[in-house]
Amino acid sequence: MKTFINMLRDDSGASAAEYALILAIIGGAIALAAITLGKTIGNSLNAGASCIAKGSSAVAADCP
Repeated sequence: MKTFINMLRDDSGASAAEYALILAIIGGAIALAAITLGKTIGNSLNAGASCIAKGSSAVAADCP
């Protein structure tokens, strides 16, 4: 019975929950940054591909 009461009083699990919450927030921020970076890189590659596809008829405005 003493062991059970000591387990109820033990709050070391709270720190583990706090670490899990911090990791979840950081993981979400990394995922959001990766999605944004992926879209930016995709847009840049599409712009470069369209500039290459236009070839010698491309003007400076077509190729930023």
